[in-house]
Amino acid sequence: MGRVARIIACTATLVPAVVVADGNLWDSLQLHGFASQAVIRTSDNNFFGESPKTSFDFTEVGINASLRPFSKLLLSGQALYRRAGDMYPNTLSVDYALADITALSLDQGRAGLRIGRIKNPLGLYNETRDMPFTRPSIFLPQVVYYERVRNLVLASDGVSVYADWFSDFGDLSLTLVGGQPQIDGNVEWSFLGTDWPGHVEPNETFWAGSLWYNTAGERVKVGLSGATSSFKFDPNPGSTLKAGTTAFDYWIASFQYNAEDWTFSTEYVREPVQWEDYGVFFPDQKVTAEGYYFQGAYHIRPNVQLLLRYGEGFANRYDRDGTGSSAASGGFIPPFSRYSKIWTASLRWDINRHLMARAEYQRHDGTFFLSNRENPDFGDLVREWDVFALQLSVRF
Repeated sequence: MGRVARIIACTATLVPAVVVADGNLWDSLQLHGFASQAVIRTSDNNFFGESPKTSFDFTEVGINASLRPFSKLLLSGQALYRRAGDMYPNTLSVDYALADITALSLDQGRAGLRIGRIKNPLGLYNETRDMPFTRPSIFLPQVVYYERVRNLVLASDGVSVYADWFSDFGDLSLTLVGGQPQIDGNVEWSFLGTDWPGHVEPNETFWAGSLWYNTAGERVKVGLSGATSSFKFDPNPGSTLKAGTTAFDYWIASFQYNAEDWTFSTEYVREPVQWEDYGVFFPDQKVTAEGYYFQGAYHIRPNVQLLLRYGEGFANRYDRDGTGSSAASGGFIPPFSRYSKIWTASLRWDINRHLMARAEYQRHDGTFFLSNRENPDFGDLVREWDVFALQLSVRF
């Protein structure tokens, strides 16, 4: 957060000169916000809190602002309070905070630069995943958008360059981001299995990028996006886990078709992960996680939408039933903890332009996407389980 503030402060030195040029600075100021509260009940397993007992631990409150002191400079940011079970208990953070400088603007396209905390351009939903009104359902497809490492892929502190080309045959958009990732305790729980004595920290620059093609009116949207980085573990003295590194890539292929009353979306993710130098208690290894989903949304009425989705995710695409991982652990890790197969039905009701209600049901086979932080004991996991959720959201 301090790093972002310094970057924005440097950029903000442009504002006085700009104000003299354009005059009415505050006329461009926009303030918006949202709040949402969900109630979650699962038949088994913890998901956003102690959900078998009914959880109210999924709360989001955001305030965002934007200011355009000059036609080629936009300053924007959002503060977010978020509670999501044991993964993110009562966290207040800067969701994004950036200066967007348009370097070139023509009828055929534009190009620019963003500096600050920047949302990573990953898949159809990562850049808008914190707004309940822009998510396709209460929960994003967990086999592609891993909630347990949300902060790691959400945003980077650094610099982004972007370019858009417009034509009668469609539009092309290219975005590249380089910066510092947000590393928190969930990264250690997800990639190293538990909370070891010590801490994790970035090991190298986080790189992300995307290339999108949209037909006229965005009826068809096709994209390829990805990220690559690594982090290192700094152990406390006497720790059984040695100082090691984890490198990962995260690639998403996306397709969306928008008709008048319905939308079809599908995405495929592949994530190679490599662990090195952690010692005998965590041998060097390399696996490739994989996931995909198919999703259809239909407007029953202009303000009522039904969504159906099926997705599958695997911790290792070469061991999809999990039997190899289970055998390697001596049976300690159950096979079903290495995959997830999920059916989802979700209903959205826009009561008015400011108020939205949702209801959602999920049927699960497997527990791959669940957080180890919320479910630390493999022996308590249940293979087949259900999720029931309600959410009420407001915006202004």
